[in-house]
Amino acid sequence: MLRGLGMLGRWGLILSVMAMPAGAADNKELVQHGRYLVHQVAMCVQCHTPRTEQGQLDWTRLLQGAPMPVESPFSHETWAFKAPSLAGLPGGWTAEDIIHLLQTGKGPGGKRPRPPMPPFRMTREDAAAVAAYLQSLR
Repeated sequence: MLRGLGMLGRWGLILSVMAMPAGAADNKELVQHGRYLVHQVAMCVQCHTPRTEQGQLDWTRLLQGAPMPVESPFSHETWAFKAPSLAGLPGGWTAEDIIHLLQTGKGPGGKRPRPPMPPFRMTREDAAAVAAYLQSLR
């Protein structure tokens, strides 16, 4: 989707989306790419969206944080008890914080999220698309 743009065009597009006021989604293509990554590739919705009593994802509370749906299969490894809300970005996090996490596997201050959060190594373009999508959910 961003392949047709030159490097400077991509960065300009990414920076303009990141600088948009909350709720603005002038670049639907970048937001849609982020939605695709969150829903279909990284599968963030599986842990970060609450479930109904029947165990189905509760789409009315999309990415609003949820108890971890599975326990660690490894007795020596403690998993997170709850996946945080991602809608609108986690509390106190910036788009740049999310981009850094998705590129390095480390959050602000260098801390790694607890398992089962995978240590993603996304490209900057993909990480910026995820951040733009999460921001659009405010």
